[in-house]
Amino acid sequence: MPEDTDDLQWGRSTVDTTCSLDCPDSCSLAVDVDKGQIVTINGSHRHDVTDGFICAKVRRFGDRVYGEDRLHHPGVRQGPKGHGQFKKVTWDFALDLIAQRMREIRDQHGAEAILPFSYGGSNGLVSQDTADAQLFRRFGTARLARTVCAAPTTSVSRAMYGRMPGVSYADYRHARLIVVWGANPSTSGIHLLPHIRAAMEAGAALVVIDPRRTSLAKQADIHLQVRPGTDVAVAMSMHRFLFENGFEDEQFLAANTQGIDRLRERVADWTFNRAATVADVDPALLEQVAEMYAEISPAVIRCGWGLERNRNGGNAALAVLALPAVAGKFGVRGGGFTMSNSGAWRVDTDSVIDAPEPSTRLVNMNRLGRVLTDDTDPPVQMLFVYNCNPATTMPEQNRVLQGLQREDLFTVVFDQVLTDTARWADVVLPATTFLEHYDLKPAYGPISLQLVQPVIEPVGYSRPNLEVFADLAKRLEIEVSPLLQSEPEAVMHVAAALPATVRDSLETSGIATPECPTLPIQFVDVFPRTSDGKIDLFPDALDSEAPAGIYAYQGETAAETYPLVLLSPATSKTITSTLGELRTRLASLEMHPDDADARDLSTDDTVRVFNDLGEIHCPVRLNPDMKRGTVGIPKGLWRKSTMNGSTANALVADSPTDLGGGACFNDARVEVARVVTAELGNRHIALWPTGRATEGVH
Repeated sequence: MPEDTDDLQWGRSTVDTTCSLDCPDSCSLAVDVDKGQIVTINGSHRHDVTDGFICAKVRRFGDRVYGEDRLHHPGVRQGPKGHGQFKKVTWDFALDLIAQRMREIRDQHGAEAILPFSYGGSNGLVSQDTADAQLFRRFGTARLARTVCAAPTTSVSRAMYGRMPGVSYADYRHARLIVVWGANPSTSGIHLLPHIRAAMEAGAALVVIDPRRTSLAKQADIHLQVRPGTDVAVAMSMHRFLFENGFEDEQFLAANTQGIDRLRERVADWTFNRAATVADVDPALLEQVAEMYAEISPAVIRCGWGLERNRNGGNAALAVLALPAVAGKFGVRGGGFTMSNSGAWRVDTDSVIDAPEPSTRLVNMNRLGRVLTDDTDPPVQMLFVYNCNPATTMPEQNRVLQGLQREDLFTVVFDQVLTDTARWADVVLPATTFLEHYDLKPAYGPISLQLVQPVIEPVGYSRPNLEVFADLAKRLEIEVSPLLQSEPEAVMHVAAALPATVRDSLETSGIATPECPTLPIQFVDVFPRTSDGKIDLFPDALDSEAPAGIYAYQGETAAETYPLVLLSPATSKTITSTLGELRTRLASLEMHPDDADARDLSTDDTVRVFNDLGEIHCPVRLNPDMKRGTVGIPKGLWRKSTMNGSTANALVADSPTDLGGGACFNDARVEVARVVTAELGNRHIALWPTGRATEGVH
C-alpha cells in the first residue's frame, strides 16, 4: 500500500495479483487503483521470474476491462442471429431461461444434446473445472475433448516422461547450447529472453528452428528455417547422426530408457540429405546443428507448440523430446528440455470436482463445425460457450458459422466482451476478468503457482464463473458442493487438493513452493513419472494411434493446386483471440518477396487467400523474413480484421494431428491472387453491425 496520505485520502492503492492469461509466464502484477478504477498495470517483484516487467498486452488490459465491447448486463437476442443485438435482462431471467431450455432439451433429446464448450488456457484452478464440471457431469451433458492446443505435445510428454518437469528459465544461463524449436518467446513467454541473452553473453551458442525469421532467430548462431510440418524429419536425422557416430549415451539409455532399439531402427533411413530436402534447408547447416548438439554440454531444448500444429505434430514432439535422452544431456544444470511445466503441480482434480465423469459422448472441439452441421445422434440442441471464442479459434470457421446460424440451436455465451461468437448467441452472460475475481494460477513455463485476487469490483453486472454455474445448478436441482459456491471457499477447497507444503507456502506469501525444486535438474531432482520410472522412447500406445506409426513423416498434399503453406503465428497484440477486439487496423498477409513477384503482387495490394474451404480478403505485406513457400496472417484475429470476415481458420481443415487429436493450424495449403475489383474486396465489410443491448430490464 502507498505511504502517501494524499493517496490514501483519494483512495489510491496498489494491489498485488497474478496474470492468468494463456502465456507460460503467469506474471506477478502490481495494479494501481484510484477510486475503484484501474489506473496502470505493472509487473511486480513479488515473483522473481517477472522481476518487475510484463508484456504490452497485459499493460493495456484495462482497455478490455473498460472497453466499448465489454458486456455489462445479461442479454437475450433481439433480431436475426449473428447481428449481436440483445435486450437487457436480469440475471434471474437469463438463468431461469437457460435452465428451462436445458430441462426441455434433456426431456426431448437427452442431456447429451447439450454441449458445454470451453478452453481453459486463460483460467486457473478455480475458474474452470470446478462448479461447471460438477454441474455438467451431474446433468449428463456431452463431454468435450479440449484439443485445440497442446494436445499432441501433452500426449507425447505423458507417454514418454509422465510429464516430468523441465528446465526452468533461470537455468538457461548455465547452458552452453540453447535450441529454441518451434517457439517464439519474443511474443509468448518473454521472461525466457533475459536468460537466453545471459547465456549468450557467457559464450553459449543459440540455434533457432522455425519457418519464420523471428527476432530471436536473427540473433542466433544458426537459424534452420524449416518448411512447416517437417520438424520430425530434421529431428530424426539428428538421431541417426547420434547413433551412427557413437554419440548416444549407452550407459544412460540402458539404465533409464526403454524402446531405444526400435527408435534406432525407425530413424536409420533419415540421412541429412533426405531430411534437408524435405525441410528445404541446407544439409551442411543441418549437420552442423547435429554436431553442435552432440558435442556441446550443457545443452537445452526449448520445445514450443508451433511444431505440433500440423499433421506430423505429435511425431515432431516425440522425436525432439527424445534427443536429450539419446545424447545424454540430462543430469547437469542447464541440460535437458523445457516444454510445459504445468505437470509440476499435481492437483487431485477428482477430489476437487467430486463428481464422476459420465460415459456420455465425447466431442473433439476441433470438429465443432462438423458436429453442429452434420447429422448426429442426438443433434446438438444447446451450445454453452464459456472461456472460449470458437467462431474465431476453431478450424473450418465457415462450417462453425454455418452451425451457429441454426435457428434450432440455442446458444449461450458467457464471456467478458461481445466476441464474434457472442454475436450469434441467444443469451449472453457477462463474465468477470481476472482483475475482478479470485483464482489460483499455475505457470507452465516457470514452476510457480500464485494467488489471483480482484483489484476492482466487477464491472457492471458481470459475475465470476464459479458463482454463475453454482447458481444455475440450483435452478436445475443439481447438487454443487458448498465449497464451490463462493470464491474464497473454492480457493481453499482447491488448495486442499495440493500437497501440504505447497498449501502452506501459498497461504503465507501468495506464491506456492512446489514439491520439486523450482530450478530442477532433470534426473537429479526430478525423474520420469511413468509407471516404471523410465523414459519410454517408443510408446506402443502412441505407435498404434498414429496413422503411419511413430517416428514417421507424412508428406504434403495439394502442393500443385495450393503451393503455399499458411501460418497463423502468435503476435505481441493478442493472447489467442483475447484482446482481438482492440485491433483497429486490417490485418495483412505476410509473404516473401519472391513469392509475391511470382504473382505480380506488391505491398498493400488487396489479395484473396484461398483453398477449397474458403478465402480471406486482406492487404498483402512483403516480408523477407518469411520462408519462401509460406505466407502468414496473425493468430487470434477477430472477423472485423479482414475485409470479408474470414480469418486464417476459415482455411484450416478439421482433420486431426497424427497424435492427440490436435488442430492442424499450420498445415493449411493455399494460393494467393490479387483481388481484381474493389467490389470483391469490399463486399462483406458491413457484416458486423455494432451489437449493443437495448434499454429495458425484465
